[in-house]
Amino acid sequence: MSLRIAALLALTATQGCAVASVGASRYLAAGGADLVSYQVARETPLAGVLGYQTLAVFRPGGSREAGWMAGIGVDLSVLAGQSDSPYLIGGVQAGIGTRAQPGTWTSWSLGLGYQLLAAGPLGLRGEARYRKLTAEGREGVEIGFRLGRGWGGAGTRPMAVPGSGPATSATVPVGRLSSGGAEAGSVGVTVVGIATAAMGTPYRWGGSSANGFDCSGLIQFAYGEVGIALPRRSVDQAQAGTAVGKDPVLLQPGDILTFATGTPGQVSHVGLYLGDGRFIHSATGGVQISILSATDPYGRWWWQRWLGARRVAP
Repeated sequence: MSLRIAALLALTATQGCAVASVGASRYLAAGGADLVSYQVARETPLAGVLGYQTLAVFRPGGSREAGWMAGIGVDLSVLAGQSDSPYLIGGVQAGIGTRAQPGTWTSWSLGLGYQLLAAGPLGLRGEARYRKLTAEGREGVEIGFRLGRGWGGAGTRPMAVPGSGPATSATVPVGRLSSGGAEAGSVGVTVVGIATAAMGTPYRWGGSSANGFDCSGLIQFAYGEVGIALPRRSVDQAQAGTAVGKDPVLLQPGDILTFATGTPGQVSHVGLYLGDGRFIHSATGGVQISILSATDPYGRWWWQRWLGARRVAP
């Protein structure tokens, strides 16, 4: 089932949203002909593993005489930010119809979804729902696909992870000896200081200022303040500078840590190393400090998803 060109243009136009997506679905309704619908949605993190979407929907009637239905809706999702597991989704819609369609209509739905693939900043999800539609008493299974900007390797919506809550204090010792015992570069120390000054700043997809940061936006901002220009996307930042061996002993403050929080082996999150096994990043809850450790019960989550490190500071 193909997406309309207009829907793809809408995806580009809504690039600044938390996550912009377009979708198409076929409603295998009992009590009436199958319906095809098209949606444009904005997805926003809510709390923890919860998220919500506000969307516009259009259902063509198949002919000029049949008319069409259009409306708006809200979906609530659970675990939709994790590409390696199914997620729950459900919601309500309401709108108007023309010609042979009901003058007003409402619907509710509940089902499961799964992220099928991720390519760069884009991701593809499949969803199956049971939908009840008041129009002609239709109800049945709805199968659909959604293409989203921000479900891929960069700019992904933040995930709630163990031990990733905001630190209780923004007082972070920097400029100390790195875990390997080598004196950390002054540029790296300065960059870390800039990042820690942003502690508590809210997460905002696509954000790179004091109004809100996403993971790569925080790093681009911190390095930009010392005159070092970095790419905007996490997948590109993972190629910046020089590679550092995947060994905590080799890390220095200011090194960029890369993680795969979604598709295994694919960069989808970045952070700045502080020293002593800690790093600062922007995730659910905003700019915060987490632990990178193979043995710590909280730091192990990040350790298992750690891909490597890049050194940009001279």
